[in-house]
Amino acid sequence: MNPAVAFTLILLSLMIGSGVVSASWGFTLGRQALTGVRQPETRPTSGTPAGGSGSPGQGNVILVNEADVLQQVKSRTSGGQ
Repeated sequence: MNPAVAFTLILLSLMIGSGVVSASWGFTLGRQALTGVRQPETRPTSGTPAGGSGSPGQGNVILVNEADVLQQVKSRTSGGQ
């Protein structure tokens, strides 16, 4: 066997082996990183349609008056309640 072919095959097998090892190590690290992550219980599009009745925590948008918010912020930053 030609030494150049043998050297090429040895390098090729080492590259394939290191690829398999690094892929399995990356998979293991990713799996450990995502152990506490869960998929949401419901889909964002399911539930009541926009403008429908429902509780505020169920995806409905509550609009507040900007003037009221600014008044509350000014009173809290000035030390009042």
